[in-house]
Amino acid sequence: MNTPNVEAVKLDELNCWRIRHGQAELLVAQQGAHILSYQLAGQPPLIWLNDEAVFKTGKSIRAGVPVCWPWFGNLDRNPPSVQAMRVGDQPAIAHGLVRAMDWELDGIEAEGDSLKVEFVLPYPEGGLPGWPHQVDLTLSIHLDEQLHIRLISHNRGTDSVSISQALHSYFAISDVRNVHLEGLDGLSYIETLDNWKTVTQAGDLRFTGETDRIYLDAPPTLSIVDPTWERRIELTASGSRTAVVWNPWIDRAAAFSDMADDGWQRMLCIETANVMGDVVNLAPGASHTLGVSIASTPL
Repeated sequence: MNTPNVEAVKLDELNCWRIRHGQAELLVAQQGAHILSYQLAGQPPLIWLNDEAVFKTGKSIRAGVPVCWPWFGNLDRNPPSVQAMRVGDQPAIAHGLVRAMDWELDGIEAEGDSLKVEFVLPYPEGGLPGWPHQVDLTLSIHLDEQLHIRLISHNRGTDSVSISQALHSYFAISDVRNVHLEGLDGLSYIETLDNWKTVTQAGDLRFTGETDRIYLDAPPTLSIVDPTWERRIELTASGSRTAVVWNPWIDRAAAFSDMADDGWQRMLCIETANVMGDVVNLAPGASHTLGVSIASTPL
């Protein structure tokens, strides 16, 4: 059995852990239970750590795998059932409330040649600001030959709760202009850059400009094909029928203070999500698991 190597590190203001197990190296921050990078020995990274990312207390991190919860994106763009969960008149932060909160590391446990790392979110008394519902949140990370991420929501309250959510994964690629995404052919998607029109995908998705699309009824498996790095990144989703595909391209990236002007070339976001008609409705006592498994195979 491999013994994991766990090192506490500090990135500017944030407490993090660097975990090495077998061929895998994982970097994760306490704030947001945020996976910052994931890499297999001798290979380029699979999860993109953004050289210009800012690691400040209370500021969300533009890199890795942010957890978007209990709503995704702009709350006003969410279905009424999700909007109704919000209480009070405080501004609704984009992508929810938990990305900039400190989670608790609940355990690191070796299981044969695999490793399980688990985080829980300790709620303040009365619940989250403006969102006072009693839902326990766990992020489970499992390392074997793949990276498995699971976000588990458990409603321990007496009322039903509606949430939208995403594992907002930034994937490391050689150059977004040279990769393509398989598995979307024939799907309907919402083109957020053109008045949220519904469009049908024809063929594999290739990238020639800013991209921000919500693919509906997505299949469990999508693949990023990267000929330059001679690999395929395969994503297998569970508990999700929605995939969000995003790249800021030139102008948007230049406007970000926490991304290099050419950073857009080296990343592609494919978000395993529950949004639009795929929101999660949790009855009292019910749980839901949103998950993605990430594997790399040679072309």
